[in-house]
Amino acid sequence: MNRRKFVRNSAVAAAGGGLLISQLPVEASAYVRGNETIKVAVIGCGGRGTGAASQAMSVDQDVKLVAMCDAFRDRLDKCYDNLIQKHGDSGRINVPEEHKFVGFEGYKDAIALADVVILTTPPGFRPIHFEEAINAGKHVFMEKPVATDAPGVRKVLEVAKKAKEKSLNVVVGLQRHYQPSYLALMERIHNGEIGDIVGGQVYWNSSGVWVRPREEGQTEMEYQMRNWYYFNWLCGDHILEQHIHNIDVANWAKQAYPTMAQGMGGREVRTGPDHGEIFDHHFVEFHYDDGTMINSQCRHIEGCMNKVAESFVGTKGRATTDGKTEITDLKGNSIWSHRGKNDPNPYQVEHDRLFETIANGGKLLADAENGAKSTMTAILGRMATYSGKVVTWDEALNSDVSLMPETFAFDAQPPVVPDENGMYPVPTPGKTKVI
Repeated sequence: MNRRKFVRNSAVAAAGGGLLISQLPVEASAYVRGNETIKVAVIGCGGRGTGAASQAMSVDQDVKLVAMCDAFRDRLDKCYDNLIQKHGDSGRINVPEEHKFVGFEGYKDAIALADVVILTTPPGFRPIHFEEAINAGKHVFMEKPVATDAPGVRKVLEVAKKAKEKSLNVVVGLQRHYQPSYLALMERIHNGEIGDIVGGQVYWNSSGVWVRPREEGQTEMEYQMRNWYYFNWLCGDHILEQHIHNIDVANWAKQAYPTMAQGMGGREVRTGPDHGEIFDHHFVEFHYDDGTMINSQCRHIEGCMNKVAESFVGTKGRATTDGKTEITDLKGNSIWSHRGKNDPNPYQVEHDRLFETIANGGKLLADAENGAKSTMTAILGRMATYSGKVVTWDEALNSDVSLMPETFAFDAQPPVVPDENGMYPVPTPGKTKVI
């Protein structure tokens, strides 16, 4: 698969595909519209899974949570208790004990019971769970990123085509595509209000996330699953897990994908064994086919400048989301700014759109391709920083390097293991091979 064919086959979508459900064949097992209750299953019961399930239970349609699955029983129970506390009086939580599935294989049973599946496990599992859901004829909400390596991205792209063929709605948790301020800004950018984009910067600089210490008696697989953010087969590094949002906005603004990337990164502060194998900072130059270069930076270090924003320079002006969503001329004079104090929560809008479309029809929501391509862009950036080399889009996308383990079991060996000092192998620019 080469980049030109990849880009040509589908353009960057603002909030999903444009196919009418009525134009496509309907999978027999898929709920599409009517007065029936829409049954929901959540696969992955951590914080994001709990939030997404709660948002699904807050839509206007007749919905009911009927199944849950997680690798760990304690996380499933905590999620269930939180949902009961918030939605118990609504009657929308109906998960009997026999519909609570624990372990690596329970997702199959949970998916079989639902019309809509929420996929919120660590992202390494996303291609596997997405394929099962679409093969079973289910609509899907899945969190970003949608894979952690190139083989996973290719799998998601393959399954995304099946989802369209089956008229199955797919929403990906890149919620800026459902946020009024970003939608308004992108409409103006694409209408030429800042001219042709000639450069830009995107940021996710913060102090970092949680660390879950190793507990006595844990197998290595359980430790990594509990501390998933710091292992690439599960997370893909924070350039992928978090910074994908801003990288996705760059692609959205450009209506294109980069041809190559180069960059640098490393570990300056988060260097202990409890930080696994990932970097604590990345800086990447993404080069686009028209010569535009967009700089990307992300950092997980306390006490530094924090910024989560995007900025683009055009031939006529600038667009930024730093502090406020605004367009200025090249001298800094404001031309337009978004005034949306009462804008809806985009995390909720994702689910509102999904369930409204399932119930009433309309344009098929088809986010999977854009989610896969933005995932691939962030992986391209990681490849560049880990290797210290220029990496092309075609090289990255066609890589056969898989990060996933051969066996999923708590007594199985993960792809990376610590040395005698408890330290994990860390990528070394100039030596690490990524293709």
